[in-house]
Amino acid sequence: MSLFETAETMSLGSLGFGAAPIGNLYAEVSDDDAHVALAQAWRRGIRYFDTAPFYGHGLSERRLGDAFAAWPRAEFAVSTKVGRLIESDTASGAPITDGFAVSGSRAVFDYSRAGVRRSFEASLRRLRVDRVDILLLHDIGRLTHGERHASMLAQALDEALPEMARLRDEKLVGAIGIGVNEQEVGLEILPRFELDCIMLAGRYTLLEQHASRELMGEAQRRSVDILVAGPYNSGLLGDSRGPGATYNYASVDATTLARAQEIYAICAELGVDVGAAALQFPLAHPAVATVVAGLRSVAEIDSAAARRDTAIPPTLWRRLQEAGLLARDAVLPS
Repeated sequence: MSLFETAETMSLGSLGFGAAPIGNLYAEVSDDDAHVALAQAWRRGIRYFDTAPFYGHGLSERRLGDAFAAWPRAEFAVSTKVGRLIESDTASGAPITDGFAVSGSRAVFDYSRAGVRRSFEASLRRLRVDRVDILLLHDIGRLTHGERHASMLAQALDEALPEMARLRDEKLVGAIGIGVNEQEVGLEILPRFELDCIMLAGRYTLLEQHASRELMGEAQRRSVDILVAGPYNSGLLGDSRGPGATYNYASVDATTLARAQEIYAICAELGVDVGAAALQFPLAHPAVATVVAGLRSVAEIDSAAARRDTAIPPTLWRRLQEAGLLARDAVLPS
């Protein structure tokens, strides 16, 4: 039985609210606009919210906490992350820090037992809750740590993940996992530590499935739920009018852009919004529990909710597969 079908954790729903944007990702969002956006998400039936201390150096969590204070705790689920500590840095005057429009603070990696506990307790205070449904170890992996990967992974296995399991045993956390942008570290950890879930960003999407095939299969075999984040591949598939200019948090390359343009062309022939297809495609895989999209405004929430609820003709998936734009072994929505 899936973790998310047990009594300890409510259903996440098909669409989760990714709260990095209301942590001032790349640009400022006012408190009022963030609160209005969260209220609209609630009205549109979104009940799962994903955040992290890293997102705005605590700003995302604080804004969620303001909303949570007005909502029945039993009616929403929240995930946050550990692995970084937020420290004051008054000497930092840059308008954008770590990709967020915040200043006066810095984020420092810390996978120690004490660091995990300290980070988690700070998150509870900002979120104004006494427990979280899912706790994820943030950005472990070679993609983030490069040559330091082996030592960071060793500390994660020896200290961070055991401390997270202890928090789960203490009933302060419902489930534990990792939040990553690559499958490789998931394949390294799964045989060595029992996880409940993995948040995988940008690797199992309408645009690409090859970079997650092994992990998806291994997760399914081990009954580990996949939380798909980044379904628009950093904005490449987010605009209904045509491909965006970014992929993997950088300018899109010509080959990837051409692939995206082919997807848009077939969707246009069948009158399907690419964003709707991008949100719905991952949900067909039996390992996937939900799809999390980054949201910052009422307009984005209304668009995502409409895309979630749009009926898509089965012909689309077959056309994309025949064109070589979906893997031959991809699980297609019915």
